Amino acid sequence: MASRCARARQLPVVVALAALLAGCFGGGHAVGSPDHPTIPIGQSSQTIQWAGASRTFHLYRPAGLTEAAPLVVMLHGGFGNGAQAERSYHWDSTADRGHFLVAYPDGQGRAWNAGSCCGGPAQSNLDDVGFITAMVGAIAQQTPVDPARMYVTGMSNGAMMSLRLACETDMFAAIAPVAGTTVTDCSRARPTSVLQIHGTADASVPYNGGPGKGLRIDGNPRVDGPAIPAVAAAWRAIDGCPAPASTTVGVVTTETADCPDGRTVRLISVADAGHQWPGGVRGPLLDRLGLPQPSTALDATDTIWQFFAQHHR
Repeated sequence: MASRCARARQLPVVVALAALLAGCFGGGHAVGSPDHPTIPIGQSSQTIQWAGASRTFHLYRPAGLTEAAPLVVMLHGGFGNGAQAERSYHWDSTADRGHFLVAYPDGQGRAWNAGSCCGGPAQSNLDDVGFITAMVGAIAQQTPVDPARMYVTGMSNGAMMSLRLACETDMFAAIAPVAGTTVTDCSRARPTSVLQIHGTADASVPYNGGPGKGLRIDGNPRVDGPAIPAVAAAWRAIDGCPAPASTTVGVVTTETADCPDGRTVRLISVADAGHQWPGGVRGPLLDRLGLPQPSTALDATDTIWQFFAQHHR
């Protein structure tokens, strides 16, 4: 298996990705060489060549991984980067407890091409789906990854990118967009478990849809997408789910649909919360953008991991 994956590096990009995902990720077996992992314990960074550019990503590997591990891809928001996401959302400590790998890729120009948003990557139609796919393949060549337990989450523009990945690939068993909406064609999406977390007072990505305020990246138009409940409804249709059941505790309302084949579509709405990652750290980026203090009514990271841990391919 490991030699087969290594040979894929010498193939043209499209063929290499097909080999990695169809061959190396197929059959429900571990990916990579469990005897010789090359990703060090703790934090590290790597660079790969993609679409004529050097693309970087950060990794966190907890101590004690002895078998094929789940992989969580955490996509930063616009104006952010992988290191900022690693500092802000405490995924590393969650990985220590949950025994999984975390990847924090860097968007080009601090943004992702999620479709009609955001910044230079969208304007140049940068293939960020291809980059993230290649990154997952590069990680899997170095350490055993469980192909049935790969997940993606993201904040804001990164949330939009996680939705695009679910719309255009079937790599991930579940996704969890936070403060993001759909800004790409999702008509050919395959069934996937989805957890959305969104503040009802989000002005940048409005809960009720339509143009957001501020947060322009490189002159790109503000986000203009469907209402957040409509995104959840679209995924229920994709997954063939019944109507959701709703519960409210304090300011947190959770709508959950239990769907065929063990999938789930869940929307968590935080009343009066703005454009934020609930439970995250307020750092210089939030101050610079004038965004509100993250709500403490919910720990988004722990909530997302609990959701991911319950779903696999």
